[in-house]
Amino acid sequence: GRLEAVTQQMGYHPQYLDSFLKTQHYLLHMDGPLPFDCRHYIAIMAAARHQCRYLVNLHVLQFLRAGGDPQWLRGLDFIPPKLRNLNEINKILAHRPWLITKDHIEKLLKISEWSWSLAELVHAVVLLAHCHALASFVFGCGCEQDEGPGGRGSLKPLSPGNQCFCEATAGNSCSQELLRINRKRSLDSCMELDSLRERMQRIHVETEGREETRLLQQEREEGEGQGAEVGARDGRHRPDPSAGLSPLADTDGEVTGATNLACYMQDPDFGYQDFARRDEDQTQVFRVQDYSWEDHGFSLVNRLYSDIGHLLDEKFRMVDGLQSSAMAKRQGCEPSVFKRGIWNYIHCMFGIRYDDYDYAEVNQLLERVLKVYIKTVTCYPEKTNSEMFDRFWKQFKHSEKVHVNLLILEARMQAELLYALQAITQYMI
Repeated sequence: GRLEAVTQQMGYHPQYLDSFLKTQHYLLHMDGPLPFDCRHYIAIMAAARHQCRYLVNLHVLQFLRAGGDPQWLRGLDFIPPKLRNLNEINKILAHRPWLITKDHIEKLLKISEWSWSLAELVHAVVLLAHCHALASFVFGCGCEQDEGPGGRGSLKPLSPGNQCFCEATAGNSCSQELLRINRKRSLDSCMELDSLRERMQRIHVETEGREETRLLQQEREEGEGQGAEVGARDGRHRPDPSAGLSPLADTDGEVTGATNLACYMQDPDFGYQDFARRDEDQTQVFRVQDYSWEDHGFSLVNRLYSDIGHLLDEKFRMVDGLQSSAMAKRQGCEPSVFKRGIWNYIHCMFGIRYDDYDYAEVNQLLERVLKVYIKTVTCYPEKTNSEMFDRFWKQFKHSEKVHVNLLILEARMQAELLYALQAITQYMI
């Protein structure tokens, strides 16, 4: 249930990693408007939009540990309507955030049995944006292995595969004490997994047992005279094991995630489309001068979900402050200029513009092959394959590639938040 592969890559920039982990922990495990099981299910929904099995399987395990109902893991048809109603803005934020309007917000907040509160919705929106952006990082850095025909697969060793976390962050070898702690954590994790396997096997057996009892009761009620008809009906209604709970214990006793992530989303063909300036009646360019994170988004999100604004702001500032002098020098510019070019290019793909920026600089600063990589990881990360990370921009060091992926993660997350928070502000006004 831990993000070992992600933290190994982020470990090249330990200050940022610390900020990221604090935010992730606060979103998922600290006091907040949403129940803990719902938080992980929302994360599952968000990761499924990009077919990110790494994150889906992680949150499936954490969802169960939080006491979540295993039936929900059968898909959106088995969850409460309140959660299912979140599907529309999940889809829009993941692929075309410029389409979100105050009408989407009003629909979720309207007075009904399944309405959301403003605080709950802000928590959900931050979670969705966090997981969409993290999926980009997972694919961009090769943390997700291509799935085989069986729909399973495991995480592959990452470069540098023989380094432990503290070597990547501190640049020296581990002490015996740190090694002992890491071994203990691994043992604890294995024990948790064994316990979870047993629980899932028990749930699976109990579910089948309840179904068998129901069918036997149905046969008795039908009466002996209709035995043949009941037998035929029993054959039709007996549950298909492959359609049961997800995850299920397989023949080796290993807990596996959902084999088909489509059960966690609707309208799977809805994806990113290039943003273009529209007519007056259609979507307009989002101007940061009119609505920005610093002047508008931060105060709104912090008011409705206490302290999360400070954590997000720290994370945005942390990625902006990361050292990239060597990376920028290779491109023949100052570090701040290079980073701003990447950030503004990502925001531009989502229709967000800065009036004080000359966008001709983007083509001068970023080589075409780098722009293709950034666009793929940002807009349709599921199309990224592990070779792309090694093949593109060979002149960059591994840590510099991770730095670019962190810029993608944070720029994308801020873009989604700007659109969602602006829609919430318009609804409130």
